[in-house]
Amino acid sequence: MGHALIVEDDADSAQMMAALVGAEGFSAATARSLRDARRQMALQQPDLVLLDLRLPDGNGMALLDDQDLIGNSEVVLMTGHASLETSIQALRYGAADYLIKPVSAKQLQSILSRVTRPSVLRAEVDTLNENLQRTGRFGHLVGRSEPMTRVYEQVARVAGTSVTVFITGESGTGKELVARTVHDLSRRRSRPFLGVNCGAISPNLMESEIFGHERGSFTGAERQHQGFFERAHGGTLFLDEITEMPLSLQVKLLRVLETGTFMRVGSTTPQETDVRVIAATNRDPAHAVASGALREDLFYRLNVFPVELPPLRDRREDVPLLVSHFLQEIGLREGAFKRATPAALERLGQYRWPGNVRELRNVLQRAYVMTAGPEIGDQWLPRDILADLTRAAAGGTLEVAVGTPLASVERQVILATLEHFGHQKERTAAALGVSLKTLYNRLKEYGV
Repeated sequence: MGHALIVEDDADSAQMMAALVGAEGFSAATARSLRDARRQMALQQPDLVLLDLRLPDGNGMALLDDQDLIGNSEVVLMTGHASLETSIQALRYGAADYLIKPVSAKQLQSILSRVTRPSVLRAEVDTLNENLQRTGRFGHLVGRSEPMTRVYEQVARVAGTSVTVFITGESGTGKELVARTVHDLSRRRSRPFLGVNCGAISPNLMESEIFGHERGSFTGAERQHQGFFERAHGGTLFLDEITEMPLSLQVKLLRVLETGTFMRVGSTTPQETDVRVIAATNRDPAHAVASGALREDLFYRLNVFPVELPPLRDRREDVPLLVSHFLQEIGLREGAFKRATPAALERLGQYRWPGNVRELRNVLQRAYVMTAGPEIGDQWLPRDILADLTRAAAGGTLEVAVGTPLASVERQVILATLEHFGHQKERTAAALGVSLKTLYNRLKEYGV
């Protein structure tokens, strides 16, 4: 049975939370000031500290400055408003989470269900780092390059907190794998992880899919439907390609992040949600804000902890590790293992990989199928790789006259890139850093 210390100057609120904590199997003590909290922590180290920010003798954050006193206790802040400032404070001081006052039984039960001592999380990160040195893998991610090592450091730092993570990077770099690794290292790991591609859902259905709907709320709504926020309760919701979400829904998402509540389509009853949101985009967020694809206030609310994934061309030293990893996966699935020859590895290491890690995986899948023996040579690599190496040597440039309208520049770049990649739309979109949906829309405008 765990022990919780409730640091709250309002006696009625403190007793109510003590009763809720006791009902969940924890012993509970209360403190009405920083001084009283320090005294009780010195007498008995709590597993969990529920810490109000406003106390008679100072800000609750002062308690977090004393790391010797905090020791191995998990700290959850209590605040009247889930502001961006609170999220940043929680991250800076190492708090695991925060509760919005007045604290509801549902919120508190969710917190108590995932109490994990910080030392346990640190030990898991240490194990992942040891595995990285041995195998080149960190959670779901593969690579030992310096850019990826920086990503691992960020993941290890943010996973144990509750703050929102915003992942940026080109298509195919592995943004969902980063999100899954954050989830697996978090206190929410035993709860659901749901991934949603906002660009793959019809705008007409997106609100219903994300927030759910009531029976009869629209034509065809024959029963109540739980949305992603309800189904991911207690866990993590990964919103990929967030810039493809309609602006009307971005407003509602912002409200969920700030209040912890939402309403199903066709309902007037607010629903509480306890979900950690991780968002991602393959576009430059600043450009998305400037172009009106992403609300500025939502961007700042999501961008509490940014993680930028490097393209594969900027970490080519990881290509051999990735090749070995994917061939091992394919071999386990197909029942026969194959390896790449030095000549094939050299070719693969020279290529630019506009489709990034996803493209590499697909290339190896095809080469595996085409190779009869145990060794995959460069003769089975797709022709576009060999042709691209030739084009890269010659240099691929596009000249644009000064004063050319931006719309015309965009058209020329898109069509030239499409031609460069042999009219392969997925690779073109990846190289341009836009979604496939956006590319299709542009080509439709151009009559292509």
